[in-house]
Amino acid sequence: MPVISRFYGILITMYFKDHNPPHFHASYAGYKAMISLDGQVLEGTLPVRARKLTLDWVAQHEQQLQENWRRAQSGVPLDPIAPLE
Repeated sequence: MPVISRFYGILITMYFKDHNPPHFHASYAGYKAMISLDGQVLEGTLPVRARKLTLDWVAQHEQQLQENWRRAQSGVPLDPIAPLE
């Protein structure tokens, strides 16, 4: 499971050839969540502040997330994505 970004203690990962809908995994201080590329929490939970920071990051990088999802489905190495600014 490649790490594609890290910021404020939040780790963002994406699995190769994972199931739909397109999503990534976020973890922070023992909490874990699966989040769609449009920012919906599909499973799990994050503390309120970590969730807000993660969703802000999604808004900044949605196109790059979509491209990495396509790459992951093809088994191609993923590109790192800049942390939240």
